[in-house]
Parts: sequence; C-alpha cells; structure tokens
Amino acid sequence: MRKAIPTAVLAAALLTTGMCFDVASAQTPPPATASAEHYSTSTTDIGTLLDDPTLHAIVDKYLPGVLSGDQIDMARSMTLKDIQQFGPDRISDKALAQIDAEFAKLPVRK
Repeated sequence: MRKAIPTAVLAAALLTTGMCFDVASAQTPPPATASAEHYSTSTTDIGTLLDDPTLHAIVDKYLPGVLSGDQIDMARSMTLKDIQQFGPDRISDKALAQIDAEFAKLPVRK
C-alpha cells in the first residue's frame, strides 16, 4: 500500500531541490475574459457571425444585408466594430449597441 506524502514534506522537498511551485496559481483557474463570456461586436469575428445562424439573424435584424455582401468573406477575421470604419453611416454605434445587448443574452458556444 502506498503512503501519502504530507503536503509540508512535499513542499520542503521541492524548496530544497531548488524547484519553485506556486500552489495558489496551480489551483486557481485564470479569470475568464469578457470576450469568452459572451459575443460582442468588438471581439467576435465576422466568420463566427456568418457561421452561426442565431448570431447571423441578430446582425441582420439591426444591419440588414451587411453579412450578405459580395466581399464579406474577405472580412471573416475582422469584427463588426472593425468594419464600421468603412461604412459608419450604415453601421452605427446605436446598431452595434443593440446587437451587443442581444449578444449578451447568449452563452458562447464552443
């Protein structure tokens, strides 16, 4: 039968051998980022919006036709906020805020 090594003995052994181990950081997962918690017009890429029917429908509700343009595939790695500069009259801050409000209600699918 194996004997359990007491934590204090293990910590002392690691310290005397010159190894450093931060127990607190090993047990605590890193905090989740805002972009990992929900979709956003400033962090979610257009490719994700194109590929997800629910997200696509939300964008179409506030920005009809923006995701249907002939050249939208070239912007798959960009965000709606990124492409706003190319059509600020068509992609307004108000529309992006409305989209963000709806995105905030959805869990991120992995």
